Amino acid sequence: MGVEVAVEGLTKSFGSQRIWQDVTLTLPAGEVSALLGPSGTGKSVFLKSLIGLLRPERGSIVIDGTDILQCSSKELYEIRKLFGVLFQDGALFGSMNLYDNVAFPLREHTKKSESEIRKIVMEKLELVGLLGAEDKLPGEISGGMRKRAGLARALVLDPQIILVDEPDSGLDPVRTTYISQTLIDINAEIDATILIVSHNINLARTVPDNIGMLFRRELVMFGPREVLLTSDEPVVKQFLNGTMIGPIGMSEEKDEATMAQEQALVDAGHHAGGVEDVEGIVPQMKATPGMPERQAVARRQERVRHILHTLPEAAQQAILESLEHENTMSDFIGSEAPTTVLPRVAL
Repeated sequence: MGVEVAVEGLTKSFGSQRIWQDVTLTLPAGEVSALLGPSGTGKSVFLKSLIGLLRPERGSIVIDGTDILQCSSKELYEIRKLFGVLFQDGALFGSMNLYDNVAFPLREHTKKSESEIRKIVMEKLELVGLLGAEDKLPGEISGGMRKRAGLARALVLDPQIILVDEPDSGLDPVRTTYISQTLIDINAEIDATILIVSHNINLARTVPDNIGMLFRRELVMFGPREVLLTSDEPVVKQFLNGTMIGPIGMSEEKDEATMAQEQALVDAGHHAGGVEDVEGIVPQMKATPGMPERQAVARRQERVRHILHTLPEAAQQAILESLEHENTMSDFIGSEAPTTVLPRVAL
């Protein structure tokens, strides 16, 4: 099972520019979390801070009992072995075929034989739907296939924590859905802790167990999906519904006068864009039939039930209906669904 990542009071600047400050959150072990926010809010900076590629000025990042901001270089090296990272472009070596790209971490960090390495590499390539493409170079395949090859490479050391930076970057909605399904299936199989950095609304609403939102150099909220999807926090509601009405503007946050003018237009019948027709708790993506049941779902639902009484009445009602629907569907799928694995498309 994955390990918990506890972040406390984290602050990061580049020179005089403050990126974000006093960020505190805990990524629950074995669950899928997503960190959202408009472009330029430092989401990728946060991800790089978690693995020690960037060093925040203040705060702590405790992973498996070790604060990586206080530990030695040797301790940090060992902690990094817990991670698998999928960068935006896959970060593949252009001169290596997919097989050698995926095998690279095993050859660098283990003493496994080539026969052992081959077994692991082929398993991971199969997991991401790339069997048969192992001899191709990165330049010979699509962007989606490069992403999946990068994911296979991130998985070869059996990481307990998987960081995914903008999995939808450069992909159309269909291919993004297949990447999202692969991440859900991986969580079902190995119960890894997964953090996805994204600004994709559909991914945010349907994939993670937990959602966090960065805005105005602060973490606005972080918590179970049910809580964020029923939140009345203006920036969270605007972002998750993709509307123009709210604090987020084209280049910077809006002032109160601008927000009042926009709301008046909406009240007069002007359409604000976005996806208001699906406000609320949309169903979460499930593991592919035939995969193990995701243990993260039950753990998250239990946490939600414990905090339910602290939420507004309307949110409580929506969450209770959602929990009842999810459990009913799980019972139906468990008894009726076929056990065949759905076919994959070439990304």
